[in-house]
Amino acid sequence: MREPRHPARWSPASTAALAVTALTLSGALLAHLGFVFLGVAPANAVSVRHHERIDAYVQPEFAQDWKLFAPNPMQRNDAVGVRVTTVDADGRTRLSDWINLTDQDIESIRGAVAPSHVDQNMLRRAWDSYVATHSVEGDLPKGARGELTGAYLKRVVLQRVGAVRDGGRVTSMQVAGRFTLIDPPAWSREVPSDTTEYRLLPWWPVVPQDLREL
Repeated sequence: MREPRHPARWSPASTAALAVTALTLSGALLAHLGFVFLGVAPANAVSVRHHERIDAYVQPEFAQDWKLFAPNPMQRNDAVGVRVTTVDADGRTRLSDWINLTDQDIESIRGAVAPSHVDQNMLRRAWDSYVATHSVEGDLPKGARGELTGAYLKRVVLQRVGAVRDGGRVTSMQVAGRFTLIDPPAWSREVPSDTTEYRLLPWWPVVPQDLREL
């Protein structure tokens, strides 16, 4: 006669391991929600004091383009462009036409079911970071962060331009931005702007070090 089967029982060690895992996952989830909440919430004592840690966690993957309780979508059309000088094999120097990099990103996004975060935000954020950390007069960097954002913008643009353009080696580049305010809705009393702002950055030399691992 066969003995009746007994249901499997968890050992104390297995139960403890499951409890620790559940607590760890719960803690990680709460920490994630807390960081994201502080990243989008209005400025407060906690977010101001720990803004560097919050930005370091939120910005790489969980950045939001709106503020909690006060959605503020972009109200202008931005376009970032570049022109380069190249040197042909015979030593002749050429100046390229302006290349609209933002237009290239828009074409990559249009019609895409799952558009790339790179195409949507990388160039725009690189430009915004540069503008926020450089003076208008002379384009001087504001501290070490300014130097980093300048190098970052240069590298992002070079990734799109490449080391060779129209058969010539790229030797220098100039980046510029164009900004046009979006017209207000018909029911608004705001007066539409008919001006376009430009910002022209100085020429940057392109050396072999800039082209490494592009």
